[in-house]
Amino acid sequence: MASSLTCAGIVWAFLSFLCAAASCVGFFMPYWLLGSQLEKSVSFGTFRRCSYPVRDESRQMTVMVEQCGRYASFQAIPSAEWRICTVVTGLGCGLLLLVALTALMGCCVSDLISRTVGRVAGGIQFLGGKCSCGTGMGM
Repeated sequence: MASSLTCAGIVWAFLSFLCAAASCVGFFMPYWLLGSQLEKSVSFGTFRRCSYPVRDESRQMTVMVEQCGRYASFQAIPSAEWRICTVVTGLGCGLLLLVALTALMGCCVSDLISRTVGRVAGGIQFLGGKCSCGTGMGM
């Protein structure tokens, strides 16, 4: 298999893939915030949550659902800020994954990545990193 990347490009491709994978795992894991509620351990992220309170209308009380899962709908995400964070972080993860997979294909296919494509991919990767890492830092 011929590669269109230099040695530095191959290292960039593999590091890009590792960073994109770590970013996606972090996005999907519900361990952004940890705490306790109703004497139970709870955690949640922008996309998923674990051990959350639900109102039981038949017994007229709040009970804890002790399982992990996605929010029932986009509107079920606790606030508008969390919804925005979910969209921006998801977009960033998608851009990082797109560049990483393209770079990995460049390791196997000759003439796939030129100098210009590499620069554009670097710009897209910067934007993806800014979206996924800079969400809470006032982009």
